[in-house]
Amino acid sequence: MDNFGVALRITLVFYLFTSGSSTCLTGCSCTDDNLGRSLLCMETSMVRIPDNIPHDFSKIRIENCHLTELPRGSFSKVSALEFLWLNFNEITLMNVKSLDGLANLTELRLQGNKLTSVTWTAFQDTPKLKILDLKHNRLDVLPEHALRHLPALTYLDLSFNQLSVISKDIFINWPLYQTAEKTWGKEGVVSNVVLALHDNPWLCDCRLKGFVEFIRAVSPPIILMNSYLMCSGPASKADKFFHEIQLKTCMKPVASAPETNITLPLGANAMLTCLVKARPGPTIKWMYSLKIIRGFAATETNTDEETITSELVIPSLHLADQGLYTCTANNFIGNSSVAITVNISPFNSSALLPPPVPMVSSDENSNIDIRIAKQTVYGITLEWHAETDNLAETWFTIHFGKYDLPKKEMIYIGPGINTYSLNDLLPVTKYEVCVTLKNHKPKEGQCIVFVTGSDISELEQRERLIHIIVIVCAMVLAVPVGMFACTTEARFSCFDRCVNLWKKRRLHGGNLQGTERQGTFDSLQAASDEGLCRDSEEKPKKRRKSEDRCKGGSAAQLY
Repeated sequence: MDNFGVALRITLVFYLFTSGSSTCLTGCSCTDDNLGRSLLCMETSMVRIPDNIPHDFSKIRIENCHLTELPRGSFSKVSALEFLWLNFNEITLMNVKSLDGLANLTELRLQGNKLTSVTWTAFQDTPKLKILDLKHNRLDVLPEHALRHLPALTYLDLSFNQLSVISKDIFINWPLYQTAEKTWGKEGVVSNVVLALHDNPWLCDCRLKGFVEFIRAVSPPIILMNSYLMCSGPASKADKFFHEIQLKTCMKPVASAPETNITLPLGANAMLTCLVKARPGPTIKWMYSLKIIRGFAATETNTDEETITSELVIPSLHLADQGLYTCTANNFIGNSSVAITVNISPFNSSALLPPPVPMVSSDENSNIDIRIAKQTVYGITLEWHAETDNLAETWFTIHFGKYDLPKKEMIYIGPGINTYSLNDLLPVTKYEVCVTLKNHKPKEGQCIVFVTGSDISELEQRERLIHIIVIVCAMVLAVPVGMFACTTEARFSCFDRCVNLWKKRRLHGGNLQGTERQGTFDSLQAASDEGLCRDSEEKPKKRRKSEDRCKGGSAAQLY
């Protein structure tokens, strides 16, 4: 019995000491060779690092297992680990203590993952690391002191990532690089250090100047796996090798303007120009003190590799557009700005006339649909839609004036704008407004004729009067070609009859017939024919005669 108890104790102790080395993870395989014990897990649905990995492995290879992160102390219990391969997973995060306890690690391979950055301070726990493979990830930044904690590294692969700009100081600050000449020179031993940096989208501007010079000067014992590094941008240097280009030192932006004080008439179009010289190319913004935005369009063009021209277009100047505009340019070195003052002079119709260029035939014009979008006590707002091949660069001309004037005022409207307000209209006046492409003659379907209401002294009455008459008539004017509008060829006698009728109805608490239907297109013609030109107090025969006269003068086809 005593012998049996002793044997049982020995067996139990032996099991406790050997259980960690005799088991293997489910779905994985374990082998022993002259390098030690290995764990191989391929294409399993592991998702995360197991907590029960035996502690006696010297090599672990977990690939295509959908790992998404390296948490704190992922392999801290496997202190003998020398080779760690975690290729072709989906790792995006790496904890700062993910390599804790791996003082003997000499090789780490993370190829084909989704890392956008690496926690480089994590390598403080791996002082013996010699091989670091990070190719085919998504790294876009390499900090200046990234290699500080890798003094024993002899192979670094950063190829096939998203690196575009890095500093030569990354390698200058590398302890191995700093001591290389002294150590190797004294001992007479050449221990090569291999760098793989190819197939990255290098942006060859002034920021890469130091790195390009470093690559050109690289010589053994540092060896580039592929010495033909190629530029991806800017356009002037794309697809050129590093040894084919010359880069200049970076400089902060210098902003200037051909004109810093501009005076234009109300309603004119303003174009503010800002010239910026900088390396690398700056970000340019326009600022206005009142922060009023009316769809201003700013365009940028490259004059040369170092100069950008930014133009701000202010269409149809309003009084609120007067003030100080600032063009500010920034790059990583600094910023610069220039101020441009915009002044608005009293209205001058001659300033709005087009330059002396021939008008284009209307046959070459594009289709433009125009309508009155809004009416106020003081004017109207036009809205138009054009069918052109390049609307973003299309300028328009507004032809506006009294109907009987042979020559109308012309106002240029910049690209991207399809509304314009006409204010300070005279009462009981017939106007015509047309919208065409710049320097084109108006053609059928691009004009609206309208009549303003009577100037009644009481403001509340005037608002009500203009609201009724202009909305009913203008809405009719906005419908497709073929409809009839009461104001297109209106006679003022008929128009005055409508005004008088409105006054009478208002005094007797009545309503103009048809106004209740003015919100729909189906009721518009009825409103203009019946509501504005019917006097219900007259005798039927007399009323019919009046209607015939009114319709004959006012119901004309839109053009």
